[in-house]
Amino acid sequence: MEVNRRQFLGYLGKGAAALAVASAGLGSLTGQAEAKTADHLFGFEKTKKTKKTVGFFKPIEHTTKDDLVLPEGFKYDVVAAYGDKINEKGDTFGFNNDFTLYFPIDGSSERGLLWVNHEYTNPLFVEGTKQGDKYTAKQIEQLLYNQGGSIIEVYRDKDGVWKMDTSSRYARRITGLTPFQLTGPAAGTTAVNGATKVQGTFANCSGGKTLWNTVLSCEENFEYTAKDAGLDATHYGWVVEVAPFDESFAVRKHTALGRFNHENTAMGLSKDGRVVVYMGDDKKDAGVYKFISKGKYDPAAGLTNSALLEEGTLYAANMKKGVWVALTIEAVQAALANEKFSVPYNVNYSKEQLIEMFKTQADVLVHAHEAAMILGATPTDRPEDVEISPFDSTIFIAHTNNDSHGNIHGHITRFFEKDGDLGAMEFDFEIFAAGGRQSGFSAPDNLTFDSNGNLWTVTDMSGSSMNKGVFVPFANNGMYVIPTSGEHQGEAFQFASAPVDAELTGPWFTPDERTLFLAVQHPGEQSKSLNELTSKWPHRPGDTIPRPAVVAITGFKF
Repeated sequence: MEVNRRQFLGYLGKGAAALAVASAGLGSLTGQAEAKTADHLFGFEKTKKTKKTVGFFKPIEHTTKDDLVLPEGFKYDVVAAYGDKINEKGDTFGFNNDFTLYFPIDGSSERGLLWVNHEYTNPLFVEGTKQGDKYTAKQIEQLLYNQGGSIIEVYRDKDGVWKMDTSSRYARRITGLTPFQLTGPAAGTTAVNGATKVQGTFANCSGGKTLWNTVLSCEENFEYTAKDAGLDATHYGWVVEVAPFDESFAVRKHTALGRFNHENTAMGLSKDGRVVVYMGDDKKDAGVYKFISKGKYDPAAGLTNSALLEEGTLYAANMKKGVWVALTIEAVQAALANEKFSVPYNVNYSKEQLIEMFKTQADVLVHAHEAAMILGATPTDRPEDVEISPFDSTIFIAHTNNDSHGNIHGHITRFFEKDGDLGAMEFDFEIFAAGGRQSGFSAPDNLTFDSNGNLWTVTDMSGSSMNKGVFVPFANNGMYVIPTSGEHQGEAFQFASAPVDAELTGPWFTPDERTLFLAVQHPGEQSKSLNELTSKWPHRPGDTIPRPAVVAITGFKF
C-alpha cells in the first residue's frame, strides 16, 4: 500500500503501530517492541495504558527569518537566556547553551531540573577582546565562568507557560572554575602530569544520561580555552559526571572513557549486564568509540554505579572489517614495533614520537585518537551525536560533514551490533540518511527519538557557510523529524527553523512527550560589532544583544 505525504503525516499522529500496518516491510516494529520501548524510552517508568505520540504537524518550509519558527499549533517559551539569574545566590546562566537533559521532580513532566551545557563564549558578547595576545585575569574568569553547565529548576505554570524557578535549592553552576576529580587509569599518572584533581570543565558540547540518573557532559573543543586560560590541556577532553539532585556527589572526569573531542554519550547495557557507552570524536577524520565496563550494572546500587565508568575497555570502530578494536597499550606498542608500520595520515606525529608517547595504558587514554588510528580504526566525517535506538538497539551516528573529502552535507549512519548485543565485538552498518538537496537538510548534529520510532535531528551548518553557495537551499539551520522504518524511512520533515546565525541543539522530551526542550545556540554569531548585529533573538524587551537561550516547545497533541 502506498503512503503519500498527507497520509504519512496522519500516521505520524497515530503512532508507530499505524505506520507499521500501512507500510510494507516494517517487521522490526512489532507490538512487543513498541510496548517494551514505551516503558523505558526516556529512562522513566510509563504505564502501558498511556499512549505516547508526538502528534500531527504540518512541516514548515526553509526560512531565513530571525526567529525560532515552528509549525502551526506549536509555541515556544524562553526558559533561560545568557545572563539570567538562576538562583538566589546570584549565579547566572552561561553562554552558548547546548545539550539539555530534563530530570522530573517527583515524576512530574511539569516540574523538574534541567541540566544545560555551555560550550564556548563569544568575545563580542562576553569577555571582550584580548589585550595584545592575552586575556586579563578578569577576562579569563569570565571565559571560564560562562562555560560548563547550569542546573536550573523549571516548571509549567497554570497558564501552560514554562518558567525558571530562581528560588530552587538545586539551582547551581558547574563551570571552568569548579574543582573536579579525575577517576580511572589516567588519574595521578604522568600522562596527566600527576593530577588527581583538576580545575573546571569547559567546551561542553553534548552529553547523555546515565542509568543511575546523573549527567554525562562532554568536553569537545577544549584546546582553545585551555590555551587562553593557561591550563594543562591533558586535564580536558574528558567525559564529566554530575548528579543534579546531590551536590555532595563529587563532580568527576572519567579517564577510562578516553580523551578526545567528545560530542556526547549514549549509554546502554550489554546482554550480560555490563554498561556500554558510545561516543563520537567531533573532528574531521576521527573515529567512533565505545566503552564497556568491567563490572555489571546494579539498579539497587544508585550513584555508586558511577564506579563502573572507572574500569573497563575502550574500543574504536573499524568499519571496513566491522569490528571493535580494543585500545590497549600492548596492541599499540606491538603495532609501533612492526617494521611495516606507517603513520596514519591523520596522526600528526612521527613514528619516533609515537613510540616515546605510548608507555602506559594511561597514555593510550590521554591520546585516544592517535591510539585508535594506529590500531586501524576508521577515520570518519565528524562523528557527532550517537544514540541507541530504544526500539531495536541499533546505533545512530550523525556524521555532520567533511569537506576535505567532498562530504559537504553529511549523513547519518546506523550500526547493527551482532545479535543485537551492545557488548558485541562485531557489527554491520548502513547509511541511514544522507544530507543534501534530495533530503532537504544539511549537516546533521544532535539526535533524539520519540516513542513513535521517529528520529529527530538538528543541523549544524556553519555561520560562515549558511545561505551561501550550495547551502542556499537549506536557509537557516533547522530541526527535522525522520521516520526510522517504513516507506518513508530516512525522509526528513522540517519541524523548526533557527534564528539568524544560530543552530538548534540538545533536543530533550519530558517523559510525557508534551514538551520538547531545545537550546538555541549562538544567534547573531556573525555580527561584526555591537552596532552591526545580524540577530537580536530572542527579542526580549530590554535586551540589546542576541542571547543564546533554552526554550520549551509545546503543542504536541494526544
